[in-house]
Amino acid sequence: MRANRAYRLLVRRGGWMPASLAHPARSDHIEVVDIASGEVLLSWNLAPLRAARLARALRADLSQVEPGEFARRWLDVELSDEIEPPASGRRLADSDSWV
Repeated sequence: MRANRAYRLLVRRGGWMPASLAHPARSDHIEVVDIASGEVLLSWNLAPLRAARLARALRADLSQVEPGEFARRWLDVELSDEIEPPASGRRLADSDSWV
């Protein structure tokens, strides 16, 4: 079973503008919630661009790994200026973007 069947990703934007056009002072909220218990596993309040990058990385990991592995990878993550998926991320062929 993939992690996206056990956990739900919730992204709440602090405004209606897309991340690339949003004011940096805006705060977007990201949560990963356990579907079975309804408990919040992970939670972040971030600037719009960082939140968009983190949400993309979380979605990729949720669709690729098992629930236990996902929790082990992300529970110890400290967010740096450059958000990258922990340990298993792969890059697009002709790009510096993470998928």
